[in-house]
Amino acid sequence: MSEQHVRNVKGKFGKTIQVRLVSDLKISKNYYRDVLGCRVDDWGHVERDGMILILQQAKTSQDVKPNAPAKKRNDYPTEWEGPDFGWDTFIHVNWNDLDLLVEEVHSKGGKVAVEPYVGSHGGKEFKNAAFEDPDGYMIVLGAMRDISFYE
Repeated sequence: MSEQHVRNVKGKFGKTIQVRLVSDLKISKNYYRDVLGCRVDDWGHVERDGMILILQQAKTSQDVKPNAPAKKRNDYPTEWEGPDFGWDTFIHVNWNDLDLLVEEVHSKGGKVAVEPYVGSHGGKEFKNAAFEDPDGYMIVLGAMRDISFYE
């Protein structure tokens, strides 16, 4: 193979899996299984549909660090300036599934930190909600659709 060919060939990234340090692995595994309806194995692998995490026991509770809110920006391609709270996981969902997922988490006693709300920017309508896990990690659900389609 020529040197030029080697420089142009790139490897491919595989599926992204988030690793999350938790203060109590047993409590977190139970939450993701019993409240969010995930498959959870003894290793701490958590999976439901497209959401995949690996839970790992933190050495100390100080090592558990959910994301703080991001700095607001005025340079996005739309009028949106960024989220009002920290996002640890963002999951795209179907518009109609968002309410079903929130209802499911409510029914299982989970904390819905941000109830569903609808807004718009850039010609798109969005609907978001957020769950908070036992360590304060925010799992944001987001759906979007083209406003002009519904006008």
